[in-house]
Amino acid sequence: MAGKKYRNAFGKVAVHSEYDLQQAVELVKEITELKFDASVDVAMKLGVDPRHADQVVRGTVMLPHGTGKTVSVLVVCNEAKAGEAEEAGADFVGFEDYIEKIQNGWTEVDVIIATPDVMGKLGKVGKILGPRGLMPNPKSGTVTMDVAKAVKEVKAGKIEFRVDKAGNVHAPVGKVSFGAEQLADNVTSFIKEVVRLRPSAAKGQYIRNISISSTMSPGIRVKKEKFVA
Repeated sequence: MAGKKYRNAFGKVAVHSEYDLQQAVELVKEITELKFDASVDVAMKLGVDPRHADQVVRGTVMLPHGTGKTVSVLVVCNEAKAGEAEEAGADFVGFEDYIEKIQNGWTEVDVIIATPDVMGKLGKVGKILGPRGLMPNPKSGTVTMDVAKAVKEVKAGKIEFRVDKAGNVHAPVGKVSFGAEQLADNVTSFIKEVVRLRPSAAKGQYIRNISISSTMSPGIRVKKEKFVA
């Protein structure tokens, strides 16, 4: 399907070279020839062993220019907080009705925010939400009494990330239609937050490599020196 376009794009990338961030984002825009507005993602290989709890890298970051994606949000809360959530722009608001829907297989949402008082019952569907990265968590700001603030932040471009079993962390950082400066700003914000969260138990080189890519494009390696200095 993308054979010819992918080969053309691959031919413009020096696979074994590393690019300055500005060069990398300009190149990813140049080589992406799709009829839709492709997502741009950043991936980082970290020198951590996620099998150890004290080496798990997990956090959130506010992208200055957002992700370019319309994010759907479910707020699970009691009636007292429902109006606040709706006014803030939540797409779905409810409590036991949505827990039942999730038990029946509904997961058509990007982010779930919950108030602390409902977490006991929401835990019943943890096995469904957890593997999908949808389970609310206090560390990511998705378990909170200030549901309005949480909804607005998610809608404005706050993203959550977590290192996977292989030591990689990745996130969407915009769309190909973004300006190169906007993409560079978003990538920089993400990388700086991952660097800030370096676990004290991580030994040796923390940032192994960084790359960016768009939907169906080859990865473009980014020079990491300025981020680890």
